[in-house]
Amino acid sequence: MTYDVIVVGAGSMGMAAGYFLSKSGKKTLLLDSFNPPHNNGSHHGETRIIRHAYAEDEQYVPFVLKAQELWHDLERETGKQLFIKTGVLNVGNKNSDFIQNTVSSSDKYSLPLEIIETIEVHKRWPGITLSNDLIGCFEPTSGVLKCEESIKAYQKLATLNGATILTNTKVKEISIHDDKVTIKTDKKTFYSDALVISAGAWAKQLLSMLNLELPLTPVRKTFAWFNANEQIYCHKHFPAFAFETLQGLYYGFPSIDGSGLKVGRHDGGDQINPDESIRKFGALAEDEGDLVHFLSHYIPDIGQLKYGKTCMYTLTPDEKFIVDLHPKYSNVAIAAGFSGHGFKFSSAIGQTLSNLIISGKREKDIAPFSINRFNTK
Repeated sequence: MTYDVIVVGAGSMGMAAGYFLSKSGKKTLLLDSFNPPHNNGSHHGETRIIRHAYAEDEQYVPFVLKAQELWHDLERETGKQLFIKTGVLNVGNKNSDFIQNTVSSSDKYSLPLEIIETIEVHKRWPGITLSNDLIGCFEPTSGVLKCEESIKAYQKLATLNGATILTNTKVKEISIHDDKVTIKTDKKTFYSDALVISAGAWAKQLLSMLNLELPLTPVRKTFAWFNANEQIYCHKHFPAFAFETLQGLYYGFPSIDGSGLKVGRHDGGDQINPDESIRKFGALAEDEGDLVHFLSHYIPDIGQLKYGKTCMYTLTPDEKFIVDLHPKYSNVAIAAGFSGHGFKFSSAIGQTLSNLIISGKREKDIAPFSINRFNTK
């Protein structure tokens, strides 16, 4: 069968792209090796943080603000709550780049941000204990996204717009001749005028089919939920958080609907092959031990482990995204390498991928995510 656009990888970015493409009137096919939302990639685990005063780099701020608008649009269109305004507490040494970048991006874009001294953090959120060398930066308008529910929402709307979504369908071969795309799967062969590749940890091998080698490294990551006192850690009273410590960068979520406190470590992780079975949570002693060590220092009143999960990050060398057109094929848009902080942007990235395909032009706000910053072949 022939389509206007085929999207390979219907997870966070791909499902959003499928929605925007189908909304624009494009005959769209989405292919995925699994059945999104699923536990085989980077988008599961119920929740993701959305921060506006962006510590990684202030150049992300306009993009994340656009993403926030689009999440609200999705809520209005579906009638579902997908964003919970818990606020986000960023903690670190006041002289660190993490805190300084948070403050500077807030100042530059006039974002609401409260600078809170150690003793005031504890008064406001008794469940948190900080040493005197740390400081808090609280973003009251940020919060939590329901990641799996968001993917389901885009999936439903894309289908209503006429998009075809084929799950449990593995792509075996991609080729382009005379600007026409041919995709062979383990079931059928499909044809299109344009292509979006947004396949997470599998992007590297798919892009190699189009003679594009990108420095993408999948790693195993873990996160877990712990029993928590709802009077202290419920999402109505306790924020989502990101702590930069001497041991590493940790993030977490309040207890939402009695789920328990969720916590994970952002940095680190073991390199993996996404086609091989990933060791389950608890296979390594540090899976639980590292999180418990963090909690014992900073959120010490948390109870026992409830359960943990694994997921994958796909890292670029600079941990910035890749959102661009293929250097050789102007009808191929690529989204990859989200390095563990991409989901919050997926609404805006989906729209951007759609615009890249429709207009063939790169927007100014994705210039930092160009493929040209790598030595590709």
